[in-house]
Amino acid sequence: MLYVGTGLVILALWLFCLIDVIVTDEYRVRNLPKVLWVLIVLLLPTVGSILWLIAGRPWDQQTTPTPTGTGRAFPEYDRPGRHVAQDSDDDEAFLRQVRARAEEQRQRAADERRRREEQGLD
Repeated sequence: MLYVGTGLVILALWLFCLIDVIVTDEYRVRNLPKVLWVLIVLLLPTVGSILWLIAGRPWDQQTTPTPTGTGRAFPEYDRPGRHVAQDSDDDEAFLRQVRARAEEQRQRAADERRRREEQGLD
């Protein structure tokens, strides 16, 4: 019975660590690349899981990067490792244009759906 309990604990630890490695953002992983950590945890379940918890897992449990405090209108600018354009006004104008186009497409789809319902096609 003790072996079964120990086996279940090791299996639970392995599954937790494997899922944790997979869902952790690449830039937060410590010491080795994320892909290498996945391989280590997969191929060496017990030792790899313990190594991940000690040497690979991020120390802080924050799920989102801390804001840079720039106060920009678009939070995607605050993502660490993001390429910063030379002229941020052009970026903001482009993002506004993309969002406007997406809204226009949603409106057209809603109008088309309404028209089809009125004609009894749906």
